[in-house]
Amino acid sequence: MTYEGNGDGGERVPPHHDIPHYHGDAVRALFVASAVLLIVAKSTGADLPLSTFGTVLAAVILVVAAGITNPAQFSIHWMNAFLAMVGTVLFGTTAVEHYRAGVSFFDSSFIYVEALALLSLVALYFTTRTIRGIKQRPDYS
Repeated sequence: MTYEGNGDGGERVPPHHDIPHYHGDAVRALFVASAVLLIVAKSTGADLPLSTFGTVLAAVILVVAAGITNPAQFSIHWMNAFLAMVGTVLFGTTAVEHYRAGVSFFDSSFIYVEALALLSLVALYFTTRTIRGIKQRPDYS
């Protein structure tokens, strides 16, 4: 068994690979990839639905959420789900609007926005599975 907590005999949690439906590691990787993609897209001049400050702030929030994601804290997975939903809606609607406006499929702005929408959608899926798995634990309280 591994221990998570502040060292005072905190919550005891099995290794994350033994927790059914825990996909926090995948969500962590998707959030970090999205943060990197946000910074790269904005620095190359892509037409994102966020200001420069908003883009950097979103990248910071995603990286912090990735860093604090763990199987012992249930609430972070709800925050991850919220962040993934916001990303999916924000970048998904922007991608559809770009496509309907006749932006080329190979335009870099469209590719960045579409990639961000898909990363958010996959993160939402894994976060939802994690929440479901945690709620199904026999010791869930």
